[in-house]
Amino acid sequence: MTTLPTVLVTGASSGIGSIYAERFARRGHDLVLVARDKARLDTLAARLREESGVAVEVLQADLTQPGDLAAVETRLRDDASIGILINNAGMAQSGGFLQQTSEGIERLITLNTTALTRLAAAAAPRFVESGTGAIVNIGSVVGFAPEFGMSIYGATKAFVLFLSQGLHLELSPSGAYVQAVLPAATRTEIWERAGIDVNSLTEVMEVGELVDAALVGFDRRELVTIPPLHVAGRWEALDGARQGLLSDIRQAHAADRYRSEA
Repeated sequence: MTTLPTVLVTGASSGIGSIYAERFARRGHDLVLVARDKARLDTLAARLREESGVAVEVLQADLTQPGDLAAVETRLRDDASIGILINNAGMAQSGGFLQQTSEGIERLITLNTTALTRLAAAAAPRFVESGTGAIVNIGSVVGFAPEFGMSIYGATKAFVLFLSQGLHLELSPSGAYVQAVLPAATRTEIWERAGIDVNSLTEVMEVGELVDAALVGFDRRELVTIPPLHVAGRWEALDGARQGLLSDIRQAHAADRYRSEA
């Protein structure tokens, strides 16, 4: 009998993370749930143990704190049973660029990019060595939409997409799988924490629908899964245009339009 890999989920106490935990528990995976709110983690863990009969461990951690982040990294490096990392923990941006504080900027970038990258880096060597394992990075469509006016948040999510694409190229030849999931507006607590009324948004996806769609992409081994994108060819065209742009770069000399006419 094949033993299913344990799934470590960050930001597991609510929203996307909690639904990922629920869905993987239903599939029979043991879980390690990571978040700051231990009480909520304990409640979720007890329910999933009862409903699905899987082992669920709670690991309280604030991933913006160096000691907590290091503890989760150690777990990912040392626990050979963990074969799936759901890099979900993140926070949104409230207000425009000029309204941000130094502390707020640092916290947002630390959680959305630094912690995500370090956890992926902690798990990847084991996954490559074993020829299996999966890293799921939760990004956002805001990462290619500067028009939305969330410059720092969007930049962190652009980072997540780029990182996932790069890791795919580096890790997939060894059998490790990397997926970037790009939601649009989803009904989670991230909006309230950012001081935004989610009910003021015109279109919002329910979190269960988002995760279920993301798992379809996961099972298909998609690199980039965009549940709210209804015309798949749009992404294919965008990625194709990017690759076409690269083919037109000639780095030995500046383009003619930049040459002095003097």
